[in-house]
Amino acid sequence: MDNRDADAPRAVIVVSSHVARGSVGNRAAVFALETLGFPVWAVPTIVLPYHLGHGKGTKIVPPPDQFAALMKDLERSPWMGEVAGVLSGFIGDPAQADAIASLVKAVKARNPKALYVCDPVMGDFGGLYVPIAVAEAIRDKLMPIADIATPNRYELEWLSGAKLDTPQEVIAAALEAGPPTMLVTSAPSLMAGGTGNLLLTPSEALLVEHRVIEKPPHGLGDLTGAVFLARLLSGHASAKALQTTTAAVFEILARTTKRGADELTLETDAESLSHPMAMVSLRHLTHPGRGRRA
Repeated sequence: MDNRDADAPRAVIVVSSHVARGSVGNRAAVFALETLGFPVWAVPTIVLPYHLGHGKGTKIVPPPDQFAALMKDLERSPWMGEVAGVLSGFIGDPAQADAIASLVKAVKARNPKALYVCDPVMGDFGGLYVPIAVAEAIRDKLMPIADIATPNRYELEWLSGAKLDTPQEVIAAALEAGPPTMLVTSAPSLMAGGTGNLLLTPSEALLVEHRVIEKPPHGLGDLTGAVFLARLLSGHASAKALQTTTAAVFEILARTTKRGADELTLETDAESLSHPMAMVSLRHLTHPGRGRRA
């Protein structure tokens, strides 16, 4: 059930990459949020023909001064009271982090309850795939002001400087990397042949697991961050938000791979965002601050 006040702010500002073809970055996040009933202000940090994991392509990055000016226009706009959240993902230039941070500050000045979700898009199995200056800008300027961060396990390893092979190691690294709430995707699973999303809040450590699907298409992290933010803005408790987000993304992934598609088939599987049927398992792990296991 959606617990939103009809008069409450509902818009989400999404700041990430834009591809002409595919379902990554803004293309994934905007579709998910709008499908779930949230108006979106979409700001591209870079324009690409497709995800560059498919091959080389042209990169169009807005000049830093123009990007900053556009963000200032949004900050000064008369509609800032509509905004309930900000989601940032891939950035195309280190200077964009300053503009994003300024926008987040302006949103929170107008609506102190607004949530800022930082998806620190910087790397995966093969290490960093952004310039080190971009990774450092995300780490130093965006992560510290985020209410929630959604790194994958490999991004958290870079942030923490440690190898993370167990859920307990992920929890310890998340506590150090802070913000207060962190959703770690591709987390190590306690289930054989599984993977998971691990959520650490100030009071809970939760792990939702499902089976591994080999060679997944790109965009799962973008989709996860957007759906999780939508669940929270709809009033869902942490455990429910995590479980239904994971179920939705896993269901779309499973259906996409069954079709043999090379991009997430969001338009075909939109119903999975709202009413996922996939079975995923939820575990309550020991929280270091509480010393208990549910």
